[in-house]
Amino acid sequence: MRKIIVSEFITLDGVMDDPGGAEKTKGGGWAFQFARGPEGDQFKLEETMAAGALLLGRVTYEGFAAAWPGRTGEFADKMNSMPKYVVSTTLKEASWNNSKVIKKNVLEEISGLKAMAGGDILVAGSGELVKTLLEHELVDTLRLMVYPVILGSGKRLFREGLERRALRLEQAKKVGEGIMIMVYEVERQK
Repeated sequence: MRKIIVSEFITLDGVMDDPGGAEKTKGGGWAFQFARGPEGDQFKLEETMAAGALLLGRVTYEGFAAAWPGRTGEFADKMNSMPKYVVSTTLKEASWNNSKVIKKNVLEEISGLKAMAGGDILVAGSGELVKTLLEHELVDTLRLMVYPVILGSGKRLFREGLERRALRLEQAKKVGEGIMIMVYEVERQK
């Protein structure tokens, strides 16, 4: 069975909102204030190269679909060629190469994706989707790049009311300008 791996840029106070600034939110662009350094870049490259598919929410999908098709190189080639699944009730079609829209029976469809052969399923950004996946215990691993900044407001990774669950720390490493890579395995409720 494939794993669902959630990979997020997150602030010290738990905000995941608009790290690159493309959404033009009040605090957006915070991730690019800090260099990840060679180790941080290598971590993201290895993570992407190991993935068998991308699972994205509509907003993240649209941002990626606008950015990646015009790029080349090892990372871009992988992003453009791997299967992509976008969860959306409003998106009519997914035109980025190898993309499919999941509109109905979302949890069943995602469970089916996990059961398929192939590499793990990588989820980036996609805040609302990640919250739903966490609530339904479909996330296997959380990979957080914690940036040394406090925004004080913005969309948070963990929704109010999420049931308590244990996480097992697998990796903690400082990269670049004070960014912490934290990798957690999600414990299943007993």
